[in-house]
Amino acid sequence: MEARKRPRRNWIQEERRKTLGDWVAFCVDCGFTLRYFVELEAEIPPACPGCKSEMRHLCPECGARFPSAFLVECEECGAEVRPRELFGGPIRKAGK
Repeated sequence: MEARKRPRRNWIQEERRKTLGDWVAFCVDCGFTLRYFVELEAEIPPACPGCKSEMRHLCPECGARFPSAFLVECEECGAEVRPRELFGGPIRKAGK
């Protein structure tokens, strides 16, 4: 398998991460999302507060953390981390 390129982040994305949290956890069913810092990772609820489904914050294949709430495949290994659609529409725009 060829090595995956990590997307480049711009300055505003990096600033947002440093203010709101470096990483993202999301509900695989309803899309509820929260940002967190590694130091507070233990406080991520195991189940979504809204629908009680799984809150995912690590790739099930390689254990990488998620930098974006709109991620559908892991930036590290390419594994699918959640369905590509939510509420009948795509999570990511075509070509992204």
